[in-house]
Amino acid sequence: MRNFLILLLFAALLPAACSPRRAAEPVDDGRPLLTVSIEPVRYFAEALAGDRFRVVSLVPKGASPETYDPTPRQLAELSHSVAYLRVGYIGFEQTWMDRLADNAPHLRFFDLSEGVDLIYDEAHAAAHSPGAAGVEPHIWSSAPNALRMADNLANALIALDPGGDSLYRHRCDSLGRVIQHVDSLCRALLSAPGADRAFMIYHPALSYFARDYGLRQIPIEAGGKEPSPAGLKTLVDEARRQQVRVVFVQPEFDRRHAGLIAVQTGARVESVNPLAYDWPAEMLHVAEVLSGKGK
Repeated sequence: MRNFLILLLFAALLPAACSPRRAAEPVDDGRPLLTVSIEPVRYFAEALAGDRFRVVSLVPKGASPETYDPTPRQLAELSHSVAYLRVGYIGFEQTWMDRLADNAPHLRFFDLSEGVDLIYDEAHAAAHSPGAAGVEPHIWSSAPNALRMADNLANALIALDPGGDSLYRHRCDSLGRVIQHVDSLCRALLSAPGADRAFMIYHPALSYFARDYGLRQIPIEAGGKEPSPAGLKTLVDEARRQQVRVVFVQPEFDRRHAGLIAVQTGARVESVNPLAYDWPAEMLHVAEVLSGKGK
């Protein structure tokens, strides 16, 4: 256990080498401004951009990126950005992308989902991401996807700032090592005897995480809707069949249904935040909880 904690601490310290900033609203200091969709992408972007760009995210803490509407202040700030780095398929991007482009015609757009091995989920897309061709949008909850996104980010930064080519490549390599180390720790945790093979979650934001590690994700929310009483019973039965011991709840969603299912099945409710800035720590947190070490 002690060796594991040392490894965990080492993984938590590694991102410092990539120099990401943690301020929620960076002060305008004259650097070119980059806008990203969500906080995990801000983590990746700041790790690569260092002090050559200022990075802000549109979706604030506690808000859902599938239904969020940017504020007038954010739209005004976006007009000062040199580029927008989009996740690819999350709901508010699908709804707002044309309007964002109209609001800032000079803005360059980069899609970080290019080359990602996508999961197709017609029900989710119909509810949250019209026009998204049935893509499950939470692509960042995966180490292999994060590696691809980091590479796409590096290419975007080089396109915007060719003089920083070698610097961005070097930082991308450093970030890649952090991502791979986190992946190896998650695999070790989830392959340990007694680690959970299935979990329940209110909103299905860990689909790619589950795919990577051979887990079964059981969402409480179906097609963006809360479960009916009959649906709740079905979920309880499924949780029992799959021997679910953990029900994850994200901060932007109600815990009530998760609590009811936990009471009926003997599972425990755990907080998880796939939208957290500190991507390495959150990935490890999920793996640690499912391994039983996070009790």
